[in-house]
Amino acid sequence: MDESLSVLLTNDDGIDAVGLRALYDALSAFAEVIAVAPAEDQSAVGRQLSTDVAVRSHELGYAVDGTPADCVVAGIESLCPGVDVVVAGCNKGANLGAYTLGRSGTVSAAVEAAFFDVPAVAASLYVPGDGDVPWNEQANDPAAFREATRATAFLIRHAHGAGVFEEAEYLNVNAPLPDPDGGPAPMEITRPSRVFDVTAEHDGDGTVTLHDRIWERMREGDIPDPEGTDRRAVVEGRVSVSPLTAPHTTERHEALDGLAETYLDAV
Repeated sequence: MDESLSVLLTNDDGIDAVGLRALYDALSAFAEVIAVAPAEDQSAVGRQLSTDVAVRSHELGYAVDGTPADCVVAGIESLCPGVDVVVAGCNKGANLGAYTLGRSGTVSAAVEAAFFDVPAVAASLYVPGDGDVPWNEQANDPAAFREATRATAFLIRHAHGAGVFEEAEYLNVNAPLPDPDGGPAPMEITRPSRVFDVTAEHDGDGTVTLHDRIWERMREGDIPDPEGTDRRAVVEGRVSVSPLTAPHTTERHEALDGLAETYLDAV
């Protein structure tokens, strides 16, 4: 084990999730890994942050009664300061598309790390959900996460030395399920898809139903995302790696500058 490399491992599925254990075992082969992860499922909480959180010892590190962002702050600032990298995952269920980045607890943990100037990797497993078994009842064995853990371990071992984190603040990794008849999936550097298909329907009786149609379109084979995007890469059987920066980027905008200059004359 390379004692010079220390990893804070977190997730949003909870510290006892199969995907976290799979990553813990894979990363422990060459690094010092300490888990600081939610005690319970905290999926889709984004970067929600608490004021006080209860912490208790766990065989893998610490279980926190809080969100993934809580775990990163508590870990970096108190429980395991000085870690070299934060890894979030492995989430059961993909985090694909630009619109998911702010919602995902997995990705939000990586974003939180970026604000501490600690490089991070968010790792997720794409479970298609086709067939008779619902997607959330699949991938219950560490072997199902093999593509995700292999790619994440590779990146953790090599990305820093290759200068990757001089340009990107975190990597969003999405991997397919293993091909039982094939070798490792290839890796593709991608950008988050901008395809968005969320609808809202009012029933006329006080309820509005929000519906994300992307997942059912994927199950139907309708993949509208262009080449080079994260969703297309994963659906076609490749490991998607999107190099990203922490939100939000800003640029000077001449039109907005012009409005600011006229503000005092207009109000």
